[in-house]
Amino acid sequence: MFFRKKEEEEAIDFFQRVELTLLDPRAISRDVYTLINVATKNGYYGVCVSPCMVGVARQYIDEKIRTNLGLVAVVGFPLGTSLTSVKVQEAKQAFGDGADEVDVVINIGKLKEGDYSYVKNELSRIVRVSKGRVVKAIVETCYLSREELKQVTKLCMKAKVDYIKTSTGYGTGGATNEDVQYIKELVGDKIKIKASGGIRSRAQAEELIRAGASRIGTSKVI
Repeated sequence: MFFRKKEEEEAIDFFQRVELTLLDPRAISRDVYTLINVATKNGYYGVCVSPCMVGVARQYIDEKIRTNLGLVAVVGFPLGTSLTSVKVQEAKQAFGDGADEVDVVINIGKLKEGDYSYVKNELSRIVRVSKGRVVKAIVETCYLSREELKQVTKLCMKAKVDYIKTSTGYGTGGATNEDVQYIKELVGDKIKIKASGGIRSRAQAEELIRAGASRIGTSKVI
């Protein structure tokens, strides 16, 4: 009985780390309803949707599901090249429409050319408008060298974001154990890590959790 209870607790802990994601531009309201139903049935932490679907998801969760299912919106997705003012407004709108958290894509080009103040300022402004709600910085690890990943990790800590997120899922690569482990070594317990991109199984997700991820983003039921 003890071992069964422990296994059940571990299963619950795993499911509460998962954000089921739907960012397909062809998605309609009915698809969002299905996403929410599946996430609820599986006991997942929450769902991640496009900004235009936040209001739709919030209403469905509040009126039909009536649970504390987390609602996450993406900002500057998927390229991160929107102006800072646009990203800030997008985050404000997402929170106003009912999002609990936002995942914002950093400006990768600015990072690569060494304009670190731009990247930090952008994240800091979004953190300020979040008013204590969770902000995750999507750094798109597949495009970064180890030195660039080290630098952006420092910027995320200075900007006081809550999570570093590995990938959009639209880049040339997704989450890897090596990247997650490297970020974890840099941040310790100062910032949490969300692994996303190309996660297709529970076994893969569990490896990423062991590497240091606290949250898993996936479009697959795992």
